[in-house]
Amino acid sequence: MTVKPLSDRVLIKMEEAEETTKSGIVLAGSAKEKPQIADVVAVGPGGMVDGKEVVMNIKVGDRVITSKYSGTEIKIDGEEYTIVRQSDILAVVE
Repeated sequence: MTVKPLSDRVLIKMEEAEETTKSGIVLAGSAKEKPQIADVVAVGPGGMVDGKEVVMNIKVGDRVITSKYSGTEIKIDGEEYTIVRQSDILAVVE
């Protein structure tokens, strides 16, 4: 299945959360922090959003940092993705 985000939306796939701490302690599933770094899978076309022109600065393949609890989580073909607005993306990781 192909998903094409609309407007200023971006489809991202979150990186896996760390399972051990730097000191070697293995974390239980509930103790893991939600990851904030993700890979961009698809990008909407931008356009007019709330009466303002939005130009998409993010492109497919970028590695980004998002707001901690932003977006809508979806499952496609058994894989988990998140759809966020471009404004919920805080930075591009290089």
